[in-house]
Amino acid sequence: MKTLIVYTHPNHHSLNYAFLQSVLKGSHENPLIQDIQLLDLYEDGFDPILEFNEEKRRRDMHTDPKFEKYRKQFMWADKIVFIYPIWWGRPPAMLLGYIDQLFAANFAYRDKGGWFTEGLLKGKSVVCISTMKGPVHYPLFLLNNSHKALMKKAVFNFVGIKKVKFFEFGNMESKKGGQEKKLHQIYRYFRQVAQ
Repeated sequence: MKTLIVYTHPNHHSLNYAFLQSVLKGSHENPLIQDIQLLDLYEDGFDPILEFNEEKRRRDMHTDPKFEKYRKQFMWADKIVFIYPIWWGRPPAMLLGYIDQLFAANFAYRDKGGWFTEGLLKGKSVVCISTMKGPVHYPLFLLNNSHKALMKKAVFNFVGIKKVKFFEFGNMESKKGGQEKKLHQIYRYFRQVAQ
């Protein structure tokens, strides 16, 4: 199993970075994970600003050489792991900009006319590891589960990725947030995961 980790946090002294280390440690100890690539969007200098105009058309984004490296990484991977904080009830703009530009028509999906599209990224699986300051049930009860609906239904299912697992950790700025226990949970999951 080839694994791409997309890390989206500007601070390498953050809890998100500790989760990244847990993913890496567990993955390196898992004999089913053959190879790992890490994409740190901030460190990579990824530009999240979507740009299209008369010269740069949206319908041509799937061949834009600026994103060739990212398309190759995504196609190479069997499993994609996203690690990010929840800010204002959603992932950071940096990650959303990556999705906006990478998941272009004729790369991630094909328009068939009518109501439905064809997802072109079938067979891959996704794990989303997110942290937030608010309580663990805040997104479910106060935001109608908008984060999971956005990521699973509006993004991943749309492009053909049906297997999506979430680790959504709340109270992460609290001393009673159980951070060490959650870091170990992530380590154990990646040490044992089979697909």
